[in-house]
Amino acid sequence: MNVILLGPPGCGKGTQAKRLEMASGLTQLSTGEMLRAAVAAGTEYGKMAKEVIDRGDLVSDDVVVAIIAERLDEADVAGGVILDGFPRNVAQARALDEMLEDKHLKLDTVVELSVDDDALVERITGRYTCDQCGKGYHDKFEQPKVDGVCDSCGGTAFSRRPDDTEETVRNRLSVYYEQTRPVIEYYRSKGVLQTIDGMVDIDDVTQQIKEVLKIH
Repeated sequence: MNVILLGPPGCGKGTQAKRLEMASGLTQLSTGEMLRAAVAAGTEYGKMAKEVIDRGDLVSDDVVVAIIAERLDEADVAGGVILDGFPRNVAQARALDEMLEDKHLKLDTVVELSVDDDALVERITGRYTCDQCGKGYHDKFEQPKVDGVCDSCGGTAFSRRPDDTEETVRNRLSVYYEQTRPVIEYYRSKGVLQTIDGMVDIDDVTQQIKEVLKIH
Protein backbone atom coordinates (compact mmCIF):
# COMPACT_ATOMS: atom_id res chain seq x y z
CA MET A 1 0.00 0.00 0.00
CA ASN A 2 1.30 3.45 -0.97
CA VAL A 3 -0.09 6.50 0.79
CA ILE A 4 0.34 10.28 0.66
CA LEU A 5 -0.35 12.54 3.65
CA LEU A 6 -1.36 16.08 2.73
CA GLY A 7 -2.02 19.04 4.98
CA PRO A 8 -0.79 22.54 5.80
CA PRO A 9 2.30 23.33 7.93
CA GLY A 10 1.82 22.45 11.57
CA CYS A 11 -1.15 20.12 11.03
CA GLY A 12 0.75 17.09 12.35
CA LYS A 13 1.59 15.22 9.12
CA GLY A 14 5.04 14.20 10.32
CA THR A 15 3.76 12.95 13.67
CA GLN A 16 0.95 11.00 12.05
CA ALA A 17 3.30 9.54 9.43
CA LYS A 18 5.58 8.19 12.18
CA ARG A 19 2.60 6.73 14.06
CA LEU A 20 1.30 5.16 10.87
CA GLU A 21 4.72 3.70 10.11
CA MET A 22 4.79 1.98 13.51
CA ALA A 23 1.22 0.69 13.20
CA SER A 24 1.27 -0.53 9.62
CA GLY A 25 4.74 -1.59 8.58
CA LEU A 26 4.74 1.04 5.85
CA THR A 27 7.90 3.15 5.48
CA GLN A 28 7.71 6.92 5.95
CA LEU A 29 9.51 8.77 3.16
CA SER A 30 10.32 12.44 3.66
CA THR A 31 11.61 14.15 0.53
CA GLY A 32 14.01 16.27 2.59
CA GLU A 33 15.54 13.22 4.25
CA MET A 34 15.73 11.35 0.94
CA LEU A 35 17.55 14.26 -0.70
CA ARG A 36 20.08 14.44 2.13
CA ALA A 37 20.60 10.66 2.03
CA ALA A 38 21.11 10.65 -1.76
CA VAL A 39 23.62 13.49 -1.50
CA ALA A 40 25.48 11.74 1.32
CA ALA A 41 25.53 8.43 -0.60
CA GLY A 42 26.81 10.13 -3.73
CA THR A 43 24.23 8.54 -6.04
CA GLU A 44 23.87 9.84 -9.60
CA TYR A 45 20.88 11.98 -8.71
CA GLY A 46 22.35 12.81 -5.32
CA LYS A 47 25.31 14.41 -7.07
CA MET A 48 22.96 16.37 -9.32
CA ALA A 49 20.99 17.54 -6.31
CA LYS A 50 24.16 18.56 -4.47
CA GLU A 51 25.25 20.79 -7.35
CA VAL A 52 21.87 22.54 -7.32
CA ILE A 53 21.78 22.88 -3.53
CA ASP A 54 25.35 24.21 -3.45
CA ARG A 55 24.28 26.93 -5.89
CA GLY A 56 21.47 27.84 -3.55
CA ASP A 57 18.77 26.81 -6.03
CA LEU A 58 15.74 24.56 -5.58
CA VAL A 59 16.10 20.95 -6.71
CA SER A 60 13.97 20.33 -9.80
CA ASP A 61 10.87 18.13 -9.76
CA ASP A 62 12.58 15.65 -12.11
CA VAL A 63 15.49 15.12 -9.73
CA VAL A 64 13.24 14.80 -6.67
CA VAL A 65 11.06 12.23 -8.43
CA ALA A 66 14.18 10.34 -9.60
CA ILE A 67 15.47 10.21 -6.02
CA ILE A 68 12.10 8.88 -4.84
CA ALA A 69 12.30 6.30 -7.64
CA GLU A 70 15.75 5.20 -6.44
CA ARG A 71 14.45 4.89 -2.88
CA LEU A 72 11.50 2.77 -4.00
CA ASP A 73 13.93 0.21 -5.43
CA GLU A 74 15.34 -0.53 -1.97
CA ALA A 75 14.21 -3.68 -0.17
CA ASP A 76 12.94 -2.03 3.02
CA VAL A 77 10.07 -0.25 1.21
CA ALA A 78 8.65 -3.36 -0.46
CA GLY A 79 5.68 -3.30 1.92
CA GLY A 80 4.63 0.18 0.86
CA VAL A 81 5.39 3.81 1.69
CA ILE A 82 3.94 6.94 3.27
CA LEU A 83 4.97 10.05 1.35
CA ASP A 84 5.17 13.07 3.66
CA GLY A 85 5.72 16.49 2.09
CA PHE A 86 5.40 15.43 -1.53
CA PRO A 87 3.93 16.22 -4.00
CA ARG A 88 3.65 19.97 -3.46
CA ASN A 89 2.14 20.85 -6.84
CA VAL A 90 0.22 19.20 -9.67
CA ALA A 91 3.32 18.84 -11.86
CA GLN A 92 4.95 16.78 -9.11
CA ALA A 93 1.78 14.74 -8.67
CA ARG A 94 1.68 13.88 -12.38
CA ALA A 95 5.39 13.03 -12.41
CA LEU A 96 4.87 10.78 -9.39
CA ASP A 97 1.99 8.99 -11.13
CA GLU A 98 4.15 8.34 -14.20
CA MET A 99 7.05 7.07 -12.10
CA LEU A 100 4.83 4.69 -10.11
CA GLU A 101 3.27 3.40 -13.33
CA ASP A 102 6.73 2.73 -14.76
CA LYS A 103 7.49 0.62 -11.68
CA HIS A 104 4.12 -1.16 -11.88
CA LEU A 105 3.13 0.39 -8.56
CA LYS A 106 0.06 2.41 -7.70
CA LEU A 107 -0.99 5.12 -5.29
CA ASP A 108 -3.68 3.65 -3.06
CA THR A 109 -4.88 6.55 -0.92
CA VAL A 110 -4.23 10.26 -0.37
CA VAL A 111 -5.18 11.40 3.14
CA GLU A 112 -5.84 15.11 3.60
CA LEU A 113 -5.73 16.47 7.14
CA SER A 114 -8.35 19.23 7.10
CA VAL A 115 -7.77 22.04 9.59
CA ASP A 116 -9.25 25.34 10.73
CA ASP A 117 -6.76 28.11 9.93
CA ASP A 118 -7.40 30.19 13.08
CA ALA A 119 -7.10 27.13 15.32
CA LEU A 120 -3.93 26.06 13.51
CA VAL A 121 -2.39 29.52 13.99
CA GLU A 122 -3.20 29.30 17.71
CA ARG A 123 -1.69 25.81 17.85
CA ILE A 124 1.58 26.86 16.18
CA THR A 125 2.13 30.32 17.70
CA GLY A 126 1.54 29.03 21.22
CA ARG A 127 4.19 26.32 21.20
CA TYR A 128 7.57 26.57 22.92
CA THR A 129 10.28 24.18 24.12
CA CYS A 130 12.64 23.67 27.02
CA ASP A 131 16.13 24.82 26.01
CA GLN A 132 17.76 22.08 28.07
CA CYS A 133 15.91 18.89 27.05
CA GLY A 134 13.73 19.99 24.14
CA LYS A 135 10.38 18.99 25.68
CA GLY A 136 7.54 20.81 23.98
CA TYR A 137 4.90 22.94 25.67
CA HIS A 138 2.02 25.20 24.66
CA ASP A 139 0.59 28.41 26.09
CA LYS A 140 -2.93 26.94 26.14
CA PHE A 141 -2.79 23.19 25.71
CA GLU A 142 0.23 22.00 27.69
CA GLN A 143 1.94 24.18 30.28
CA PRO A 144 4.55 23.01 32.81
CA LYS A 145 3.07 21.78 36.11
CA VAL A 146 5.20 24.39 37.88
CA ASP A 147 5.23 27.72 36.06
CA GLY A 148 8.60 28.32 34.41
CA VAL A 149 10.05 24.90 35.31
CA CYS A 150 10.32 22.02 32.82
CA ASP A 151 8.49 18.88 33.96
CA SER A 152 11.14 16.60 32.45
CA CYS A 153 14.49 18.10 33.44
CA GLY A 154 13.80 21.03 35.77
CA GLY A 155 15.22 23.52 33.30
CA THR A 156 14.04 27.12 33.54
CA ALA A 157 14.95 28.44 30.09
CA PHE A 158 12.44 28.15 27.25
CA SER A 159 12.34 29.39 23.68
CA ARG A 160 10.07 29.66 20.65
CA ARG A 161 10.90 29.14 17.00
CA PRO A 162 11.46 32.56 15.41
CA ASP A 163 9.15 31.67 12.51
CA ASP A 164 6.23 30.75 14.78
CA THR A 165 4.70 34.22 14.59
CA GLU A 166 1.12 34.76 13.41
CA GLU A 167 2.25 36.72 10.33
CA THR A 168 4.72 34.03 9.28
CA VAL A 169 2.29 31.17 9.92
CA ARG A 170 -0.51 32.82 7.95
CA ASN A 171 1.92 33.45 5.09
CA ARG A 172 2.96 29.78 5.11
CA LEU A 173 -0.70 28.78 5.05
CA SER A 174 -1.35 31.13 2.12
CA VAL A 175 1.53 29.59 0.16
CA TYR A 176 0.31 26.09 0.99
CA TYR A 177 -3.22 26.75 -0.23
CA GLU A 178 -1.98 28.47 -3.38
CA GLN A 179 0.40 25.64 -4.32
CA THR A 180 -1.17 22.53 -2.83
CA ARG A 181 -4.93 23.08 -3.04
CA PRO A 182 -4.80 22.14 -6.76
CA VAL A 183 -3.05 18.88 -5.74
CA ILE A 184 -5.96 18.05 -3.44
CA GLU A 185 -8.41 18.63 -6.26
CA TYR A 186 -6.22 16.57 -8.62
CA TYR A 187 -6.39 13.56 -6.32
CA ARG A 188 -10.08 14.14 -5.60
CA SER A 189 -10.77 13.90 -9.34
CA LYS A 190 -8.88 10.58 -9.44
CA GLY A 191 -11.03 9.17 -6.63
CA VAL A 192 -8.18 8.44 -4.21
CA LEU A 193 -8.63 11.38 -1.78
CA GLN A 194 -9.89 10.86 1.77
CA THR A 195 -10.35 13.94 3.97
CA ILE A 196 -10.26 13.66 7.75
CA ASP A 197 -10.59 16.13 10.63
CA GLY A 198 -7.07 17.17 11.55
CA MET A 199 -8.13 19.40 14.46
CA VAL A 200 -9.28 16.71 16.88
CA ASP A 201 -7.07 15.06 19.50
CA ILE A 202 -3.88 13.53 18.08
CA ASP A 203 -5.00 9.99 18.98
CA ASP A 204 -8.35 10.56 17.26
CA VAL A 205 -6.56 11.75 14.10
CA THR A 206 -4.47 8.57 14.15
CA GLN A 207 -7.60 6.45 14.55
CA GLN A 208 -9.32 8.20 11.63
CA ILE A 209 -6.32 7.53 9.38
CA LYS A 210 -6.25 3.87 10.43
CA GLU A 211 -9.94 3.51 9.63
CA VAL A 212 -9.51 5.09 6.20
CA LEU A 213 -6.57 2.79 5.43
CA LYS A 214 -8.23 -0.23 7.08
CA ILE A 215 -5.32 -0.71 9.48
CA HIS A 216 -6.12 -2.42 12.79
